[in-house]
This record gives sequence, C-alpha cells and structure tokens, in this order.
Amino acid sequence: MTKGLRQWLVGVWLCTVLGALAETAAILLFSGLTDNALQKGSLDAFWTPAVQWLGIAVVGAAIGYAGGSLAVWVSERFVMRLREHVFDHVQKLPPHFFQRHRQGDLLSRLTGDVEAIEQMAVSGLVGTASALFSAVFYAAAAFWLRWDLAAATFVLAPLFWLAAKKFSAGVRSVAREGRVADGAVTSVVEESLGNLVLTQAYGRQDAERRRLSQEATAWFRAAVRSARLNQAYGQLVQVIETVCVLAVIGIGVWEISEGQMTLGQLLAFAALLSYLYPPIRSLAQLGLLITAATAGAERLAEILDTRPAVADPTSPTPRETGRPDGVIEMRDVSFRYPGTQAAAVEALSFTVNPGELVIITGPSGAGKSTISKLLLRFYDPDSGAVLLDGTPLHDFPLDRLREYITLLPQETLVLHDTVRANIACGRPGASDQAIVDAAKAADAHDFITALPQGYDTQVDPNSSRLSGGQLQRLAIARAVLRDAPVLVLDEPTTGLDAIATRRIIEPLRRLMTGRTTIMITHDLTLTPDADRILVIDHGEIVETGRHEDLINRGGTYTRLHGSQGAGVTEGALAEPGVGAYAPFPPGVYTGQAQGEPYGWTDSWAGRAS
Repeated sequence: MTKGLRQWLVGVWLCTVLGALAETAAILLFSGLTDNALQKGSLDAFWTPAVQWLGIAVVGAAIGYAGGSLAVWVSERFVMRLREHVFDHVQKLPPHFFQRHRQGDLLSRLTGDVEAIEQMAVSGLVGTASALFSAVFYAAAAFWLRWDLAAATFVLAPLFWLAAKKFSAGVRSVAREGRVADGAVTSVVEESLGNLVLTQAYGRQDAERRRLSQEATAWFRAAVRSARLNQAYGQLVQVIETVCVLAVIGIGVWEISEGQMTLGQLLAFAALLSYLYPPIRSLAQLGLLITAATAGAERLAEILDTRPAVADPTSPTPRETGRPDGVIEMRDVSFRYPGTQAAAVEALSFTVNPGELVIITGPSGAGKSTISKLLLRFYDPDSGAVLLDGTPLHDFPLDRLREYITLLPQETLVLHDTVRANIACGRPGASDQAIVDAAKAADAHDFITALPQGYDTQVDPNSSRLSGGQLQRLAIARAVLRDAPVLVLDEPTTGLDAIATRRIIEPLRRLMTGRTTIMITHDLTLTPDADRILVIDHGEIVETGRHEDLINRGGTYTRLHGSQGAGVTEGALAEPGVGAYAPFPPGVYTGQAQGEPYGWTDSWAGRAS
C-alpha cells in the first residue's frame, strides 16, 4: 500500500537526518558559547557563535516544516489509499457477509481501524527513523563531548525498554476492547437512527438509551484503562529519566571539582540528554504503538481475509461483444448459503426466452429471492449451471454480466443525490435527454418537474419528498435507461398500496416489452398475464404452467391464490380495459350504502379494516 509513496518516505527520513544534525550542531555551539562568552563575560566572543546558532535554527526550522508537512501528506495519502482498498473489497463481498456484521461496526473499521494501521505502517516508520537517527547523532555527540558521562547514560537506557515491554500486553488488550466497543457504539447509534419511527411509535427511547449506555460503558472502561496505562508508563519513564539525569549531574559535579570538565561541557551534555532521551523513549514506545495498532489491524484483517463469493474469470470465454439475445437457462442448479445446512434451491431447471414473462412465486422462504442472487451472480451455484445465451455466467466478467441483466430489487435503492443522478446511475454518462426520456417512459416526468428544483431536486433514502410509488417509478426509469436484455423484478409491488401499484403497472409493461423478464412476486394479481408461472416450494419447482392451468390443478398455487383472495379474472399487467385491474378482492368492499364504516372487510377474519 506504500507503493509510489516510498520515495517521499525517504524524503521525510532525509529531513529527519538533517534536522537531527542541525540540532546537534546547535548544542555543540551552545557548549562553546557558554565557555567562551558566558563564563568569561566576553561580548566579542558572543556574536559569531550566536549568528551561527541562529542560522542553524532557521535552516532547521525550514527542514522541520518540510519534513513535517511531507510526513502528513504521506500519512493521509496512505490512509486514503488503504480506506479505498478496503472499501473496494467490501463492495465485492456477498450479501450474507453484511447480514452477519453490524453496519456500524463496519463503519468503525473503515474509519478508526484504518487510522490505527496508519499509525503503525507510516507514522510508526517515520517516527522510528526519526528517533533512530536522532538517537545516533545525539549519542555520537555525547560520546565526542564526554565519553564517560555518555557511557553512564547508556547503562541506564535499557530501563526504557523494560518499562515498554511490561506495559505492552495490557495496551494490546485494552486497545482491542476499545476498538470493538467503538464499533458497537457506532452500530447502536446507526440502528437507532435508522429505526427512529419505530423507536418513537413503540416508546422505546429508554430501551435504546440503555442499549447505548451499555455499549458506551464498555467503551468508557476501555478508554479509562488505556489512559491509566499510558499515564503510568509516562510517569515511570519520567522517573527513569530523572534517575539518569541525576546520575549524570552527580558525575559531572565530581569531574568539575577535579578540574576534568568545564561548566559549558556539563550544560551542553545536559542539553544533549534533553534531546537524547525523547528519541530513546520513542523507540521504546514504538512497541506500545504497534501493539495498539495491531488491534485495529486484526479487525481490518477480518474483512480483508473474507474472500468474495465470486470473481472475474481468469480467462473469459471469447464471445461477440454485441448485445446478447437474453436466453436465460438454469440447468439442474443447487445452492446453499455459506454456513447453512439446508439447500436454498435444489435441482432447479428452467429456461426463459427473449420477450417472455416468467413469474416465480411461492411461500415465504421457498428460495425465490435466491434465484435473483444467482442470476446476478452474487453467488455461484454449488452444482449445475446458470447460462446466458448458452454461456455459463461465470465465464462473463462481472461488470459485463451486470450490464446485461438489470435488477429491480425489492427495496428501492435511492442515492443521497439529485433525481437526475438517481436515474443516471442506471447508465453513467447518459445525456440529459436520455434521462428525461427514461423518466417519461416510467411515468415519472410529471411528478419530477413538479418538485421544487425538478430533476435537480435532492433526495435521499429517507426522503419525505417522494412516496413509495414515486420512488419505485424512479427505479423503473433507471432500469429503462440501463436498457439491458434481461430484467429481474424482485417483488416490484411490495409496500405499495393499490393505487400506487396501479400507477406502476403501465411503466412496468413498457419496461418488460421485448426483454427476457423474470418476476419474483407474492402478488398473484400479476400472475394471469405471465407466459409461464413457476411455483417454488422448499427450493424446488413444484408446479409450472399458466394461471388458468394452475388454478384448475388445485395444488400449491391454488392454495396461495385462495389465501390472498385474488379473485381477478384478468391480470394487472394486461392492457387497460374492463376488468384489467382489480385493486381489491371482489366481494370484500363494504361501502357506506351497506351501513358499514367506509373501508373493506377482512373476509378471513370477519373484521372491518
């Protein structure tokens, strides 16, 4: 991850070397200034070393500024590169990964844990080099100035390493606890804000506060323990430094009394100690820094070690680059989700031809949505094959495959951006006219132009500007713009009332024209218009045929149809006309003329609703 940054790291280290040399030269000048000017009271002896000292200070300041600025640039560039790398990897992971990890915890790993690794990989390297070069130069100057005092100093230096070693185990444990607790706090806040309506409607404010308090308490304890360990280490190091300084001063006083050392030499050596001990302490503390950063690295490695469920083929099958016809075939496909025992689909086989509408229905949990995941190649089947125009999906590059197959998911995907950008994400780079044409085809143009800024109106996933039906029509416009030969609709009417459903029927009909369309739905008012209906139960196709044939068989489809009270004789997707759409089951409307409250009777429960 440091490729392309290493030459700049060398520049940072060079600045560090030059800065250490400048500080060493300044300290040696201070020794001569003390002996020749201060002790003798000679003003003539003051000016030359003073000017030299000032010049060295100015040069050192410029070098320090350049090195510090460059170090920050390298560090932040590394953080940005690592965060993008992890984010790109996360986007390739299968859906079940996100079902097993809290979103707030993943956010924490992409932010705080990435910065922790930067402290180890970049700041740690720069700090180590800086401390090492500084310690070498100051030590060399100390031995040149007074070898005996320098020897006494370095005899006590291992005490810094022993102190760091003693604290490292505790720091690592506390750092991991803190990172985990931070992720948990972020998760609770993200979940609570995402379900704020539910929290308020059910009066769960106290319960959510207790959840946050529980996770925040764990974070608080970890933070306090970390602060205590750092404070204890810092105070112990100060005591060790004091012992070393007192030992040096004691030896220096004795040597001055014996006439073996001047006061300037002792003061210069004491100044060297003030510069020498911080880098030695930094080298010892580097172990603590790496230990703390390891906790973040472990959490990030858990993500990076998770392999995507699918990957681009190493040698794609040569094929024409033109638009495929769109023949979809599932050939004896079986699949189970990772970590589960039961098969989601078992020995599934069917073919859908261009221009054909095949509706897949069945009880909840039967494996219907798994089919859409296999078609988009979020997963590869455990056995069997999914083919497009006779070519296995795993022979297509993922980007190209997903250009050929458009998914209209159960939940409308809305970006925090303008209406125009939300439609344009179906085909990046599309012209404004193409976006408007797609919106018109989806019957969305009129309500978009009625918005305050029209196509430039900002919307977001929680926007109150647009209704569920309007958001669904935006999704349809996006699919129209994408213009893929294969269309997969996953519960396109979920969450919509009868009127909203009716309004999206015509755009859906336009969208499906001429395309291979696979619709996964519980809404059996849509099934009469299907060319074929596949009834899935326990991962297997138990029935197949047209609406009338399946009704007459009296099997699973008939039971599902009857449980919905779907008394339509002509499908919702049929051309407009008499009986083209029955928004409510016949015989259950209870108008005021019958002396009932305005509404509909829930016939199976015998209650007014």
